Amino acid sequence: MSANLTGHLSPDDPELFPITRAMVALRGQVLQAWMDEVRSAVPQAEDLSLPVLENTLPAYFDTLAALLTPNYSARVVTDLGALASEHGGERARLTLYDATALIHELQIFRDVLVRELGRHGVTLDEGQRATLFAHVDATIRESANAFTVVQAALREQFVASMAHDLRTPLSTAQLAAEMINHTSSDENVRRFAEKIVASTQRIDGMTRELLDRIAFCKTGPVRLRLERFDMAALVRDVVQSAEPFHAIELALGDDPVEGWWCGEAIRRAIENLVNNAIKYGSREVPITVTLSTTVERVQVMVHNQGPPIAPEDSESIFQLYRRAGSQGPGQGWGVGLPYVRRVAEAHGGSVIMSSSVEDGTAFVIDLPADARPFAGAPTAA
Repeated sequence: MSANLTGHLSPDDPELFPITRAMVALRGQVLQAWMDEVRSAVPQAEDLSLPVLENTLPAYFDTLAALLTPNYSARVVTDLGALASEHGGERARLTLYDATALIHELQIFRDVLVRELGRHGVTLDEGQRATLFAHVDATIRESANAFTVVQAALREQFVASMAHDLRTPLSTAQLAAEMINHTSSDENVRRFAEKIVASTQRIDGMTRELLDRIAFCKTGPVRLRLERFDMAALVRDVVQSAEPFHAIELALGDDPVEGWWCGEAIRRAIENLVNNAIKYGSREVPITVTLSTTVERVQVMVHNQGPPIAPEDSESIFQLYRRAGSQGPGQGWGVGLPYVRRVAEAHGGSVIMSSSVEDGTAFVIDLPADARPFAGAPTAA
């Protein structure tokens, strides 16, 4: 279905070509070799925690491998683009990377991939090598573009926040100058006080104009209250509450999946995804909710069949109050999906979306297992 979006393609899947199965079987070795080399070659990566360094790479690796199975899915190329964008966005929000470091680590991934496959006896023919290289090159472009866009959004938020905060001391200075002007009998002092008042009024006007020009999110940061709990229990609870309204298949293991997150925010985010799946998905096909883990990260995927989300709407659905054009008159995604993205990003994670006629629609919340080091991370949503 959408196992590639969480980095859980199976090397035993008979529908995959042998080359894809061979690649998937080496996922752990390739990614570990990549992380080791990135830490030594990219200074900004040296001290990154494992879940941040790993990022969306398991899902990206599986999706890249799936390309080598012809007709595996019409959506995998789109999935690669989404994963590349999330990778670039996370690097902008959670690291000290610049664009050069981002490009360098992805070039290292390409080189390590070919080297490790060869070292383990997996041979790529000319066409397969060309396919992988072309898509890694596309990933570099899309990740760099997302990195630039998110950095610009964060700079805009910073400027808006600074401009807003400056108004308080500015008002204090203006009030003090006005008091000096009214109480002093010295003509020179009063003249200088008038100049201070005029200047502070001008700066205040410029600040207000700047704030008017910047689309500053009035909702403020997502406030997280982190606690240790079992994500599996929370997911079960959300599913049980929604089952009276739609058939839901739950895919998770018997063991608890414990970590540090904000239970209230995560619950609301998953409920939003499930409610959207009920609202926009096919009534005849059950929704699937899957909980999975990779190295120090946890993924919650909500999947439904039904009309796909148009590619041109893949970003607008995450924008506050923006209505996706394909949803028809009188319908829209409202604040739900922007909230889901803000919650994921505030935990140091991401949201990945994939949608096609063939495979339906899947949203994946991908989080560090321990969000405490990243609580309150900047969000571009």
